[in-house]
Amino acid sequence: MIKIAALPGDGIGQEVVPEALKVLRAMDLHFQFIELEAGYDCWNRRGENLPGETISAMQECKAALMGPFTTPVDEKNYKSTVVKIRKTFDLFANVRPAKSRLGLDCIARNADFVIVRENTEGLYAGIEWRTRHGACALRVITVRSSERIARVAFELANTRKKKVTIVHKANILKESDGLFRETCLKISRDYPDIKVEEELVDAAAMRLVASADSFDVLVTTNLYGDILSDLAAQVVGGIGLAPSASVGDEYAAFAPVHGSAPDIAGKEIANPIASILSAKMMLDYLGYGREARRLNKAVERVLAEAKVRTPDLGGTSRTSQLGDGIVKELSRND
Repeated sequence: MIKIAALPGDGIGQEVVPEALKVLRAMDLHFQFIELEAGYDCWNRRGENLPGETISAMQECKAALMGPFTTPVDEKNYKSTVVKIRKTFDLFANVRPAKSRLGLDCIARNADFVIVRENTEGLYAGIEWRTRHGACALRVITVRSSERIARVAFELANTRKKKVTIVHKANILKESDGLFRETCLKISRDYPDIKVEEELVDAAAMRLVASADSFDVLVTTNLYGDILSDLAAQVVGGIGLAPSASVGDEYAAFAPVHGSAPDIAGKEIANPIASILSAKMMLDYLGYGREARRLNKAVERVLAEAKVRTPDLGGTSRTSQLGDGIVKELSRND
């Protein structure tokens, strides 16, 4: 029995993660799900957003399936839950696939690419302070982290279309982005069969809209990857379809790209597909490739048939109905 940590998180996480768990349970995979507390609601109740017992329980599991976590703007002493988890487990690589699917009205018709984002440093290192006249933030780019994330990108490209785009702004940020660029190019020498190109981050954003199908694997720094992956999600159908994996050498956590969406929380209209596709990525990580393909096929058929859709996809179905539709499709594939 494989133990999986389940952290629904905040807001709509309490609705979409249970749907992903429902789908996994329907696949009879002999997983044991350990449901754990974390996030802003936990902080309001207990005064901490990532309790020690949650961390200990996660360490006893093979991986974590998570929901979104609220990070309030006005709480100055509140530190992001997901950043804490990434740093605690050294989840240095954030992998965010984007793929257009049949049945969806989207900007990019034939896109199939992955953004590989450094997950632990950059501006998100959180080193900032107020001054007498304003505020300052320290952007941290290290050789070690740049090497690690570059290698993840090139290894991934080796299994795909064998192309890596290094995204940076080294023409302006000559030291920090310059180091990231130089390190990625150095790692590229170990992969002579991979085509390498460079793109300035602003040009990459434009190209994602104009010709997303020209990308395979994009590798970039923390902030750029965060912004570009949300844009990528929109051009292939919307943020409700976007999964992600945060991966380290010994652990991984899987979660939808979207936020906790407090404005629609509790209404049962949130799209659970990003959470379900995150579960699919977890299956791949755990070595259940056949089951992952089966789940992906079920999601694609439900989207293509367009009978069950949440409001973000132009339908009227509830969150649980979309989850039920995917479970039903899985049974047809048996």
